[in-house]
Amino acid sequence: MQKQQIGIFSGSFNPVHVGHLILANYICEFTEVEEVWFVVSPHNPFKKSEDLLDDDVRLEMVRLALEKFDRMVVSDVEFHMPRPSYTIDTLSRLTSEHPHKDFTLIIGSDNWKQFHDWKESRCLIKNYQVLMYPRLGEEAMIPEECKASVRLLEAPLVEISSTFIRESIRTGKNMRAFLPPKVYDFIVRNGLYTNR
Repeated sequence: MQKQQIGIFSGSFNPVHVGHLILANYICEFTEVEEVWFVVSPHNPFKKSEDLLDDDVRLEMVRLALEKFDRMVVSDVEFHMPRPSYTIDTLSRLTSEHPHKDFTLIIGSDNWKQFHDWKESRCLIKNYQVLMYPRLGEEAMIPEECKASVRLLEAPLVEISSTFIRESIRTGKNMRAFLPPKVYDFIVRNGLYTNR
């Protein structure tokens, strides 16, 4: 039986925005990946981030964002793992829990530059496929020995950042077009990002 192909898209999603959805939608429709799992990263206890909302609030925003997308799934797997969580540990756990699925890591070309510093990066390349999406101004050089595992996507460049959205909301801007409707309403209703 052929294994189901799952893309793992990890992030703080603080907040999740339309750029995330456009990328996941592209991957579902234009690659062999059948589903994209949004893995919400918990707050790293060793990093101070005043802007980072509580884990459960960010998880709820992703859940709201993905409600109408059959092939996008929200995951809190890292909430139940030792912190800080490392990608290799997350993928190992998912592989163990879902033996009938193959997992592919989705990263940006900006992350690729630091990939060699990731925990067990060689093991990641050896055991998992990596789909890399382009970022403006970031040229991705894939060494010959990685080309069997790592692929650069020709995905649309969507340069929307969560930082830009947070800062804009803080200064009173209407960011409705940048966020899934239910996420925007949730942020406004709960007064998120306004006084941080």
